[in-house]
Amino acid sequence: MAIDRWIALVILMLCFAYGYAAYFTMDGLLPPIMKQRPIWPSTFPKVLAAGGIILSLSILLGFEKAPKKEDAADINLSRLGEYKVGQALMLLGLMVAYAFLLRPLGFLAATFLFLACGSFILGERRFVLMAVVAAIAAGSIWYLVDAVLGIFLSPLPSFMNGG
Repeated sequence: MAIDRWIALVILMLCFAYGYAAYFTMDGLLPPIMKQRPIWPSTFPKVLAAGGIILSLSILLGFEKAPKKEDAADINLSRLGEYKVGQALMLLGLMVAYAFLLRPLGFLAATFLFLACGSFILGERRFVLMAVVAAIAAGSIWYLVDAVLGIFLSPLPSFMNGG
């Protein structure tokens, strides 16, 4: 079986577990007043689980377009050294660092550093453009989450917020 089908099988198992949690465990914890509403907190996880199951099954059953010859997008494990595995591992490490630095640095600084360092890892060398795009993106996302959605997201480092 090709690697894309193995990945689809793993995603299918994760979606089944996620869907089980969304359909059976989350709804049982709701207070009675929430059960009268048309949209529950578990609605979006249910949609995600169902969509993931449908898409992974389509890959497992081969409904996607079959390649005619060796496709450049296929992963050849014998040529693993030719892929940019180092970049992928550095990006994963950067994601972990972002998660750990989010509270101490605050959302704006952590997101700015994540976007700037991520674009540097991916090969961007126009530093002024990187800084401007990262600053605009971090500020825009913070504004949308905080002001538009009404979810408090600490923009400043923890020592500047009083704790």
